[in-house]
Amino acid sequence: MEPGKISSTQGEPIVTLEARVEALCEQVARLEQERERFRTLYLEMLEINQKLERGLLGQKAEKLPPDQAQLTLQLLATLLGKPEPTEAPPAVQEIAPHTRRKPTGRKPLPENLPRVEIEILPDEVKRLGLDAFVKIGEEVSEVVERRPASLVAVRIRRPKFVRADRGASPRTEVLTAEPPELPVRRGLAGPGLLADTIVRRWQDHLPLHRLEAVYAREGLELARSTLCGWHEELTPLARTVVDAMWEDALTAPYLCTDATGVLVQARERCRAAHFWVVVAPERHVLYRYSRKHDSAAVDRMLAGYEGYLVADAHAVYDHLYAGGRVVEVGCWAHCRRYFFKALGSEPERSREALAYIRGLFEIERTLGDAARTKRAAVRAERAKPLVERFFAWCVAQQEQVLENTPIAKAVGYAINQRKALERFLEDARLPLHNNGSELQLRRQAIGRKNWVFLGSDEGAEANTTFVSLLASCQMHGIEPWGYLRDLLCLLPGWGQQRVLELSPLHWNQTLQQERTQQLLADNPFRQISLGQLG
Repeated sequence: MEPGKISSTQGEPIVTLEARVEALCEQVARLEQERERFRTLYLEMLEINQKLERGLLGQKAEKLPPDQAQLTLQLLATLLGKPEPTEAPPAVQEIAPHTRRKPTGRKPLPENLPRVEIEILPDEVKRLGLDAFVKIGEEVSEVVERRPASLVAVRIRRPKFVRADRGASPRTEVLTAEPPELPVRRGLAGPGLLADTIVRRWQDHLPLHRLEAVYAREGLELARSTLCGWHEELTPLARTVVDAMWEDALTAPYLCTDATGVLVQARERCRAAHFWVVVAPERHVLYRYSRKHDSAAVDRMLAGYEGYLVADAHAVYDHLYAGGRVVEVGCWAHCRRYFFKALGSEPERSREALAYIRGLFEIERTLGDAARTKRAAVRAERAKPLVERFFAWCVAQQEQVLENTPIAKAVGYAINQRKALERFLEDARLPLHNNGSELQLRRQAIGRKNWVFLGSDEGAEANTTFVSLLASCQMHGIEPWGYLRDLLCLLPGWGQQRVLELSPLHWNQTLQQERTQQLLADNPFRQISLGQLG
């Protein structure tokens, strides 16, 4: 019998010692792999349990603790073969932002606030009189006080006249001035009050029952049905401006979009619907409502658009990319979110991926508002090699990670979206992420927490119309109440061919026009809201 073999009772070899050792090693490897799989699942369940104990449904912010953030910086330096940084860069961090120190000291009050002066004299001066003293100076300080909000009842008198010298004419002509035009025909509210209800409802997110209470405290009983009626009648008027903004936005070289769910009141139970946001950077912020989150809703919203579309990887956009007229642009913040979710179960791999992504965000911060040519050069020199190394790392990890784990989903998402994620390297105008549209969509999410559900599809149309104007005002730094007041003064008599001039994008230029100033000056309701009458 050969050495290393075990014989049976009949003298035949059963198995070699080497084979048994090899079989045992394979069994140990399988057990170790099984142990690692269960360890990963345990850590994942532990993280979910911790979230539930904290009462959270998900991460509030993608932030690492300061020690892990520093570790990520050191890891990035190691991956790039550079000396490890001793401290984080001064720029605001995308993953672990530094806490900005708040300025100390008392700020001067804004100059646009009305001033009321009071003089406080010492008791001895009041007792003996000013003639007994010589004033050598004074100490001046300012305090902010608040007056009650003021509603004004405007009584409109239109005297009737006939000619004093009528002669022998049998007809008597009665002369009466035309009533001033109101945004809501034969309505109770002037443009200033209507603008106030819009701002409070969709900028301050006050539900209708709270608006009722607010105006009741100010001495005016307004039913919520009245408020809804006003806004429904104003929607077609304001919609002309928003439609012009949509038409202009669809000519932009790239758009950013996102969607969120919303409940709509129904007879038995609320039904689900959706709000969409489309951002034309530096031009417009626009919202749209649809009953379903599907490709048909996308087609209605982006009908005729050709250009780049920055969006998440949802299937509702896929048919746009198939034709080639719309080019998909991926979001690196969305990609980063997958790796951040895998931190609990795969901290080493996740931190390595986050280090690469963090490097991309750091490069973008150094660019700031740089010109397009410089942005393209820096991205080609610094960002492109980092992107290539990141995807090479993802391909290498794909065979090593366990299926259906958070890290496997993160790596799979990155590889599947590689072409879209690399798109920002092709055109320097394109952003690295879609955070802009997500930030604008937060406006609707905050409102949803207050009013809980929409009353009807018509109410949703009013919502998206006025929220589009309010969000665009914020984009261009325009005070919303004054804008809406003046918009409602101008819209009824404004030409439809020039309605885009009334959008927040062109508002400051429109206000400088002599014709606009004359129209606003002739409106008595605007003069009253400014305190120039009464």
